[in-house]
Amino acid sequence: MLRGQIESFIREDLGYHDISCQMVPDTIAEAVIFAKQDCVVAGVEVAEAIFDYFDIEYTRKIAEGEKIQNNGVVFELKGRTVSLLRAERLALNFLGHLSGIATLTRDCVEAVHECSEAVVAATRKTTPGIREFEKLAVIAGGGDPHRFNLSDSIMIKDNHRHIMGLENAILKAKEMASFTQKIEAEVESANDALLAARMGVDIVMLDNMSPSEIISTVEKLRHEGLRNKVIVEVSGGINTENLAEYAKTGIDVISMGSLIHKAQWADLSMEMKESFMS
Repeated sequence: MLRGQIESFIREDLGYHDISCQMVPDTIAEAVIFAKQDCVVAGVEVAEAIFDYFDIEYTRKIAEGEKIQNNGVVFELKGRTVSLLRAERLALNFLGHLSGIATLTRDCVEAVHECSEAVVAATRKTTPGIREFEKLAVIAGGGDPHRFNLSDSIMIKDNHRHIMGLENAILKAKEMASFTQKIEAEVESANDALLAARMGVDIVMLDNMSPSEIISTVEKLRHEGLRNKVIVEVSGGINTENLAEYAKTGIDVISMGSLIHKAQWADLSMEMKESFMS
Protein backbone atom coordinates (compact mmCIF):
# COMPACT_ATOMS: atom_id res chain seq x y z
CA MET A 1 0.00 0.00 0.00
CA LEU A 2 1.32 3.43 -0.93
CA ARG A 3 1.87 5.99 1.81
CA GLY A 4 -0.60 8.36 0.16
CA GLN A 5 -3.30 5.69 0.28
CA ILE A 6 -2.68 5.07 3.97
CA GLU A 7 -2.81 8.77 4.77
CA SER A 8 -6.07 9.14 2.87
CA PHE A 9 -7.66 6.29 4.84
CA ILE A 10 -6.30 7.64 8.14
CA ARG A 11 -7.54 11.15 7.40
CA GLU A 12 -11.03 9.78 6.80
CA ASP A 13 -11.01 7.84 10.08
CA LEU A 14 -9.34 10.35 12.44
CA GLY A 15 -11.11 13.49 11.34
CA TYR A 16 -9.99 16.87 12.70
CA HIS A 17 -10.17 16.51 16.47
CA ASP A 18 -9.48 13.01 17.72
CA ILE A 19 -10.09 13.03 21.47
CA SER A 20 -11.02 9.37 21.88
CA CYS A 21 -7.47 8.20 21.13
CA GLN A 22 -5.58 11.17 22.59
CA MET A 23 -7.33 10.96 25.95
CA VAL A 24 -5.44 7.81 26.99
CA PRO A 25 -1.96 7.90 28.56
CA ASP A 26 0.50 7.54 25.69
CA THR A 27 2.50 4.66 27.09
CA ILE A 28 3.88 1.45 25.62
CA ALA A 29 1.41 -1.41 25.33
CA GLU A 30 1.04 -4.79 23.70
CA ALA A 31 -2.02 -6.11 21.91
CA VAL A 32 -3.20 -9.00 19.79
CA ILE A 33 -5.44 -9.15 16.75
CA PHE A 34 -7.35 -12.39 16.70
CA ALA A 35 -10.16 -14.08 14.79
CA LYS A 36 -13.55 -14.57 16.40
CA GLN A 37 -14.58 -17.16 13.82
CA ASP A 38 -13.03 -19.70 11.47
CA CYS A 39 -11.95 -17.94 8.27
CA VAL A 40 -9.31 -17.55 5.58
CA VAL A 41 -7.07 -14.61 6.44
CA ALA A 42 -6.42 -11.88 3.87
CA GLY A 43 -5.20 -8.31 4.08
CA VAL A 44 -2.18 -8.97 6.30
CA GLU A 45 0.17 -6.91 4.12
CA VAL A 46 -2.28 -4.00 4.17
CA ALA A 47 -2.42 -4.23 7.96
CA GLU A 48 1.37 -4.33 8.15
CA ALA A 49 1.61 -1.16 6.06
CA ILE A 50 -0.73 0.54 8.54
CA PHE A 51 1.32 -0.68 11.51
CA ASP A 52 4.52 0.53 9.85
CA TYR A 53 3.01 3.97 9.36
CA PHE A 54 2.22 4.21 13.08
CA ASP A 55 5.60 2.74 14.15
CA ILE A 56 3.94 -0.29 15.68
CA GLU A 57 6.04 -3.42 16.05
CA TYR A 58 4.24 -6.53 14.86
CA THR A 59 4.69 -10.26 14.57
CA ARG A 60 2.57 -11.95 11.96
CA LYS A 61 1.33 -15.30 13.26
CA ILE A 62 -0.37 -16.54 10.10
CA ALA A 63 0.28 -16.14 6.39
CA GLU A 64 -1.96 -14.56 3.77
CA GLY A 65 -4.44 -17.15 2.49
CA GLU A 66 -4.14 -19.51 5.46
CA LYS A 67 -7.14 -20.78 7.36
CA ILE A 68 -7.43 -19.72 11.00
CA GLN A 69 -9.72 -21.07 13.67
CA ASN A 70 -11.84 -19.14 16.13
CA ASN A 71 -9.60 -17.36 18.70
CA GLY A 72 -6.53 -17.83 16.53
CA VAL A 73 -4.02 -14.96 16.65
CA VAL A 74 -3.26 -13.06 13.45
CA PHE A 75 -0.87 -10.41 14.85
CA GLU A 76 0.97 -9.67 18.06
CA LEU A 77 1.55 -5.92 18.38
CA LYS A 78 3.65 -3.56 20.48
CA GLY A 79 3.59 0.22 20.31
CA ARG A 80 2.36 3.42 21.90
CA THR A 81 -1.23 3.30 23.05
CA VAL A 82 -2.38 6.25 20.94
CA SER A 83 -0.90 4.67 17.83
CA LEU A 84 -2.44 1.29 18.58
CA LEU A 85 -5.88 2.84 18.99
CA ARG A 86 -5.55 4.86 15.80
CA ALA A 87 -4.43 1.85 13.77
CA GLU A 88 -7.02 -0.51 15.27
CA ARG A 89 -10.17 0.13 13.27
CA LEU A 90 -8.44 0.77 9.96
CA ALA A 91 -6.46 -2.48 10.17
CA LEU A 92 -9.49 -4.46 11.36
CA ASN A 93 -11.70 -3.06 8.60
CA PHE A 94 -9.30 -4.24 5.94
CA LEU A 95 -8.65 -7.59 7.60
CA GLY A 96 -12.36 -8.23 8.17
CA HIS A 97 -13.49 -7.23 4.69
CA LEU A 98 -10.69 -8.95 2.81
CA SER A 99 -10.77 -12.10 4.94
CA GLY A 100 -14.49 -12.34 4.25
CA ILE A 101 -13.80 -12.28 0.50
CA ALA A 102 -10.99 -14.84 0.83
CA THR A 103 -13.20 -17.13 2.93
CA LEU A 104 -16.10 -17.09 0.47
CA THR A 105 -13.70 -17.57 -2.44
CA ARG A 106 -12.08 -20.57 -0.75
CA ASP A 107 -15.50 -22.14 -0.11
CA CYS A 108 -16.42 -21.71 -3.79
CA VAL A 109 -13.07 -23.01 -5.05
CA GLU A 110 -13.32 -26.11 -2.87
CA ALA A 111 -16.92 -26.74 -3.96
CA VAL A 112 -15.96 -26.51 -7.64
CA HIS A 113 -12.90 -28.71 -7.28
CA GLU A 114 -15.01 -31.53 -5.92
CA CYS A 115 -16.44 -32.02 -9.42
CA SER A 116 -14.35 -29.97 -11.87
CA GLU A 117 -10.99 -28.34 -12.57
CA ALA A 118 -12.68 -25.05 -13.52
CA VAL A 119 -11.16 -21.80 -12.30
CA VAL A 120 -13.24 -19.60 -9.99
CA ALA A 121 -12.75 -15.94 -10.91
CA ALA A 122 -13.90 -12.53 -9.71
CA THR A 123 -15.33 -9.68 -11.81
CA ARG A 124 -14.96 -5.88 -11.87
CA LYS A 125 -17.89 -5.54 -9.45
CA THR A 126 -15.67 -4.10 -6.75
CA THR A 127 -15.62 -1.23 -4.26
CA PRO A 128 -14.22 1.96 -5.88
CA GLY A 129 -10.86 2.85 -4.39
CA ILE A 130 -9.97 -0.56 -2.98
CA ARG A 131 -10.34 -2.88 -5.97
CA GLU A 132 -6.70 -3.94 -5.85
CA PHE A 133 -7.08 -5.19 -2.29
CA GLU A 134 -10.37 -7.00 -2.99
CA LYS A 135 -8.84 -8.71 -6.02
CA LEU A 136 -5.81 -9.76 -3.96
CA ALA A 137 -8.19 -11.21 -1.38
CA VAL A 138 -9.72 -13.36 -4.13
CA ILE A 139 -6.22 -14.61 -4.94
CA ALA A 140 -5.62 -15.34 -1.24
CA GLY A 141 -8.76 -17.47 -1.28
CA GLY A 142 -7.49 -19.49 -4.23
CA GLY A 143 -9.49 -17.73 -6.94
CA ASP A 144 -8.47 -15.83 -10.05
CA PRO A 145 -8.72 -12.01 -10.07
CA HIS A 146 -9.87 -11.78 -13.72
CA ARG A 147 -9.26 -8.24 -15.08
CA PHE A 148 -7.91 -5.69 -12.62
CA ASN A 149 -8.98 -2.96 -15.05
CA LEU A 150 -10.23 -2.37 -18.58
CA SER A 151 -6.70 -2.31 -20.01
CA ASP A 152 -5.81 -5.85 -18.96
CA SER A 153 -7.76 -7.40 -21.82
CA ILE A 154 -10.44 -6.47 -24.35
CA MET A 155 -13.89 -7.64 -23.35
CA ILE A 156 -16.79 -7.30 -25.77
CA LYS A 157 -19.95 -7.02 -23.69
CA ASP A 158 -23.67 -6.74 -24.44
CA ASN A 159 -23.58 -2.98 -24.99
CA HIS A 160 -20.76 -3.36 -27.49
CA ARG A 161 -22.97 -5.80 -29.39
CA HIS A 162 -25.93 -3.42 -29.21
CA ILE A 163 -23.85 -0.51 -30.52
CA MET A 164 -21.90 -2.16 -33.33
CA GLY A 165 -22.81 -5.84 -33.57
CA LEU A 166 -20.74 -8.79 -32.41
CA GLU A 167 -18.85 -9.37 -35.66
CA ASN A 168 -17.88 -5.73 -36.11
CA ALA A 169 -16.86 -5.49 -32.45
CA ILE A 170 -14.56 -8.49 -32.76
CA LEU A 171 -13.00 -7.15 -35.97
CA LYS A 172 -12.38 -3.76 -34.34
CA ALA A 173 -10.94 -5.34 -31.20
CA LYS A 174 -8.52 -7.45 -33.26
CA GLU A 175 -7.49 -4.36 -35.22
CA MET A 176 -6.75 -2.31 -32.10
CA ALA A 177 -5.44 -4.96 -29.71
CA SER A 178 -1.84 -5.17 -28.60
CA PHE A 179 -0.21 -8.55 -29.16
CA THR A 180 -0.20 -8.90 -25.35
CA GLN A 181 -3.96 -8.49 -24.94
CA LYS A 182 -6.51 -11.28 -25.06
CA ILE A 183 -9.93 -10.70 -26.57
CA GLU A 184 -13.01 -11.97 -24.77
CA ALA A 185 -16.52 -11.97 -26.21
CA GLU A 186 -19.56 -12.09 -23.94
CA VAL A 187 -22.44 -13.90 -25.67
CA GLU A 188 -25.92 -15.06 -24.80
CA SER A 189 -26.53 -17.72 -27.45
CA ALA A 190 -24.82 -20.76 -28.92
CA ASN A 191 -24.80 -19.15 -32.37
CA ASP A 192 -22.91 -16.10 -31.09
CA ALA A 193 -20.50 -18.36 -29.20
CA LEU A 194 -19.74 -20.24 -32.42
CA LEU A 195 -19.32 -16.99 -34.36
CA ALA A 196 -16.89 -15.58 -31.78
CA ALA A 197 -14.88 -18.79 -31.67
CA ARG A 198 -14.69 -18.99 -35.47
CA MET A 199 -13.40 -15.40 -35.55
CA GLY A 200 -10.55 -16.31 -33.24
CA VAL A 201 -11.34 -14.67 -29.92
CA ASP A 202 -9.36 -16.04 -27.00
CA ILE A 203 -12.24 -16.37 -24.54
CA VAL A 204 -15.96 -16.89 -25.03
CA MET A 205 -18.04 -15.94 -22.01
CA LEU A 206 -21.49 -17.53 -21.87
CA ASP A 207 -23.59 -14.99 -20.02
CA ASN A 208 -26.77 -15.80 -18.10
CA MET A 209 -27.16 -19.22 -19.69
CA SER A 210 -28.69 -22.17 -17.87
CA PRO A 211 -26.49 -25.23 -17.25
CA SER A 212 -28.34 -27.16 -19.97
CA GLU A 213 -27.76 -24.33 -22.48
CA ILE A 214 -24.07 -24.26 -21.56
CA ILE A 215 -23.70 -28.02 -22.04
CA SER A 216 -25.34 -27.74 -25.46
CA THR A 217 -23.12 -24.81 -26.47
CA VAL A 218 -19.92 -26.58 -25.36
CA GLU A 219 -20.96 -29.64 -27.37
CA LYS A 220 -21.54 -27.50 -30.48
CA LEU A 221 -18.10 -25.94 -30.07
CA ARG A 222 -16.62 -29.42 -29.78
CA HIS A 223 -18.54 -30.65 -32.84
CA GLU A 224 -17.03 -27.85 -34.94
CA GLY A 225 -13.52 -28.52 -33.64
CA LEU A 226 -13.45 -25.20 -31.77
CA ARG A 227 -13.62 -26.31 -28.14
CA ASN A 228 -9.86 -26.65 -27.67
CA LYS A 229 -9.18 -23.35 -29.43
CA VAL A 230 -11.04 -21.13 -26.99
CA ILE A 231 -11.39 -20.67 -23.23
CA VAL A 232 -15.03 -21.02 -22.19
CA GLU A 233 -16.13 -18.87 -19.26
CA VAL A 234 -19.59 -18.71 -17.68
CA SER A 235 -21.09 -15.93 -15.60
CA GLY A 236 -24.41 -14.52 -14.45
CA GLY A 237 -26.74 -15.80 -11.75
CA ILE A 238 -24.17 -18.17 -10.27
CA ASN A 239 -24.10 -18.53 -6.49
CA THR A 240 -23.04 -20.98 -3.82
CA GLU A 241 -26.30 -22.94 -4.19
CA ASN A 242 -25.98 -23.68 -7.92
CA LEU A 243 -22.20 -23.47 -8.28
CA ALA A 244 -21.62 -27.22 -8.55
CA GLU A 245 -24.26 -27.53 -11.27
CA TYR A 246 -22.39 -25.00 -13.41
CA ALA A 247 -19.02 -26.56 -12.62
CA LYS A 248 -20.15 -29.86 -14.18
CA THR A 249 -20.93 -28.31 -17.60
CA GLY A 250 -17.43 -28.75 -19.02
CA ILE A 251 -16.35 -25.11 -18.97
CA ASP A 252 -12.99 -23.61 -17.99
CA VAL A 253 -13.82 -20.56 -15.87
CA ILE A 254 -16.68 -19.54 -13.58
CA SER A 255 -16.72 -15.79 -12.85
CA MET A 256 -18.75 -14.55 -9.90
CA GLY A 257 -19.26 -10.95 -8.82
CA SER A 258 -20.68 -12.30 -5.59
CA LEU A 259 -17.20 -13.33 -4.41
CA ILE A 260 -16.81 -9.68 -3.47
CA HIS A 261 -20.19 -7.98 -3.22
CA LYS A 262 -21.86 -10.80 -1.25
CA ALA A 263 -18.95 -11.75 1.00
CA GLN A 264 -19.68 -11.44 4.72
CA TRP A 265 -17.00 -9.69 6.74
CA ALA A 266 -14.93 -11.97 8.92
CA ASP A 267 -15.09 -11.11 12.61
CA LEU A 268 -11.68 -10.05 13.94
CA SER A 269 -10.81 -7.98 16.99
CA MET A 270 -7.90 -6.26 18.73
CA GLU A 271 -7.40 -6.66 22.46
CA MET A 272 -4.90 -4.82 24.63
CA LYS A 273 -2.78 -6.78 27.09
CA GLU A 274 -3.19 -4.86 30.35
CA SER A 275 -0.29 -6.62 32.00
CA PHE A 276 2.11 -5.06 29.49
CA MET A 277 1.02 -1.44 30.02
CA SER A 278 3.88 0.69 31.41
